[in-house]
Amino acid sequence: MTPADLSLTVLRAVRRAVGDGALRVADVPARVVVERPRPGGRGDWATNAALQLAGPAALPPRQVAEVLRERLLDAPGIAAVDITGPGFLNLTLRAGARADADRLLVRRVLDEGPRYGYGDALAGLPPEDVAFRPAGDGTDRDAVAPRGVDRDAPALTGADEEAPAPTSTDEEAPAPTRLAADGPVSAHLASDSPAPTRLVPDGPVSDRPAPDAPDAAAGKATAHAAVARDRAAAPATARVAVLTEAVVALLRSQGAPARVTPGGRRLHAVPAHYDVDAVLGPDARRWALLRPAAHDRVLDPGPLLRQVEAPGALFTVQYAHARARALVRNAADLGFGGRTDGETDGAEGEVGPGDDTPAAAPLLAALADHPAVLLAAARQHAPDRLARHLEAIADALLGFQHTVLPRGDEKPSAAHRSRLALAEAAGAVLAGGLSLLGISAPEHL
Repeated sequence: MTPADLSLTVLRAVRRAVGDGALRVADVPARVVVERPRPGGRGDWATNAALQLAGPAALPPRQVAEVLRERLLDAPGIAAVDITGPGFLNLTLRAGARADADRLLVRRVLDEGPRYGYGDALAGLPPEDVAFRPAGDGTDRDAVAPRGVDRDAPALTGADEEAPAPTSTDEEAPAPTRLAADGPVSAHLASDSPAPTRLVPDGPVSDRPAPDAPDAAAGKATAHAAVARDRAAAPATARVAVLTEAVVALLRSQGAPARVTPGGRRLHAVPAHYDVDAVLGPDARRWALLRPAAHDRVLDPGPLLRQVEAPGALFTVQYAHARARALVRNAADLGFGGRTDGETDGAEGEVGPGDDTPAAAPLLAALADHPAVLLAAARQHAPDRLARHLEAIADALLGFQHTVLPRGDEKPSAAHRSRLALAEAAGAVLAGGLSLLGISAPEHL
């Protein structure tokens, strides 16, 4: 029994309660959420359907939960139903149903591959609600520009974008000149500032006229203020650009018509406190910007530069994916696979956990939660939720990997094939999640 099956089972219980008159609800919800129990819960799955219906039914949530509990106890595959907290229903599956659910889960992940968890739950959102303003259009600098800096000056395009190409088709065109007191002086474009500057006998001054500052010293101050402004704006622009890309990708994975348009909404994020482009590579840069919540500080570069397994480290997630792919390759060298279309070594190929390996439980739970995590991350515009979930999958996979392949003279068995299928499924989910964040999933590390 999969989470989708359980959701339908709960909905049937709701409809029965409404039909019996036990619940007076005008509109039965189209869907209910079934997820793994939170801290303090129990059983295999939990749902907040009673809390969802309490308002329309004009009843306390726990009373609604009692009504639904009576109609869930006789459902096939459910062994127990407990009520916890304000009215959560905690469902415990029968042993056989749990094993069947695990096998169906792994088969579904293998069938859908990296797109596992995609859906159409947000397809009905109005387009204007999922349209986002591109970073670097000059509007996202307001929150980070230092005091006393001209906010009307041109904005940076963002650390992700290349400098605009020259408007002239002649690449060897001479630099622009101006007439100074002692004759023409060539203009010089400062490499660390997008604002044009020029050289005069007393030093660089801004190309924009400085009001009430005819002397060179005042010109220097104006130019330095412009550089400070743009350097302050660049980290915010870069993070907002990456955040916008990830949010759009997440929304599209759930069917929403998300897009980037000048008239869209503006996302906000705390700017980086260091130059991420100068310190980190493309993957580590995106992880540093997306792994924390938008209102949190960007990850420090030190841990991201060390290739060791550590909490919050991108390397751990990428390494877990590489290990999953290595397990598939090593199993092929031993003559067996995790997903079969007939018979392997004289035994039927079964997809899903075929034994009671304790290490499989956390990995199965994390994979089962993946669709709900994707949906929540899309709804809340929170790629960090997906990043943290990928860490949980990676940790569970790395704790499970040692049970997958035969050891010594041991021959591959049905249990090994089912464990390999689970590892392969976990690798596919890691690859899909990293792709949504714009990060690579290497086959080798």
